[in-house]
Amino acid sequence: MSENRSTALVQVRHLKQYFPVTTGFLRKTMLKAVDDVSFDIEKGETLGLVGESGCGKTTVGRTMLHLYKPTSGEIWFDGTKIEGKEALHNFRRRAQMVFQDPYSSLNPRMTVADIVAEPIDVHKLCPSKKDREDRIRELMSLVGLNTEHATRYAHEFSGGQRQRIGIARALASEPEFIVCDEPVSALDVSIQAQVINMLEDLQHRLGLTYLFIAHDISVVKHISNRIAVMYLGHMMELASANELTRHPLHPYTISLMSAVPLPDPKASRSQKRIVLQGDVPSPLKMPSGCPFRTRCSRATAECAAQCPAMKEAAPGHFVACHHL
Repeated sequence: MSENRSTALVQVRHLKQYFPVTTGFLRKTMLKAVDDVSFDIEKGETLGLVGESGCGKTTVGRTMLHLYKPTSGEIWFDGTKIEGKEALHNFRRRAQMVFQDPYSSLNPRMTVADIVAEPIDVHKLCPSKKDREDRIRELMSLVGLNTEHATRYAHEFSGGQRQRIGIARALASEPEFIVCDEPVSALDVSIQAQVINMLEDLQHRLGLTYLFIAHDISVVKHISNRIAVMYLGHMMELASANELTRHPLHPYTISLMSAVPLPDPKASRSQKRIVLQGDVPSPLKMPSGCPFRTRCSRATAECAAQCPAMKEAAPGHFVACHHL
């Protein structure tokens, strides 16, 4: 996680996102959805972000794009710090998001053509109506949609087709960076493979950079160059996809990897499943020190006293743990 801003396209430094939650009469508590997260994404790379529900994955993606105003921290894009209206406007043209739910992320009152062209209209990218129509047809063809469907509405399409519409909309402003927020979790398995392969093809053809958020480690391993693991708003481990899946070091990552099903029945029977004890603590009442210590078999008094910092355990392999 180098500080060299000349190589990484996206850099996140000490990002925090807290939400005020009413917990009583005239009383509010801060919910720490993301707490001091830092990472880089190289140009043309896919960084996978995994973790269980509620760990802050989606919040990281939305905060990076300033859909949520960060509580604190810095976001750098292509060597420029994102702050101020002008920098944010330029950043939003070059960075887009594919949302998780293809049913609620598309306006039911707009035709497919208007949905896809919305970024074009906002950023005034096509000077004439003909250029706009040509661009819409090009984008729909790019994601495998029939251009004759441009006059239809979103409810007339299947889930996989709706997600393709969402991807076409994300590509409309010719972005360099796309946050993919669980883009296949609401789709059938066969359709998931089609969408994943399409995203990979688009990345190679257009030189895109992805932050790919998902639950399924197998999917993330397939598409990602590196994988980051989150737990309760904190980043636990970060390494290349092969290194993290073959040699996980953090006890939480080891538990996650043990739950991944294996295609070989013999290997699957011999695989030892590591079941975590207890429940995930409430982000409103975070445990002191390491957030994972209440469910960790390695936990000691040091874990309760101090939150471990991310350190490089091996070249390019970062872990936040006192007891490796």
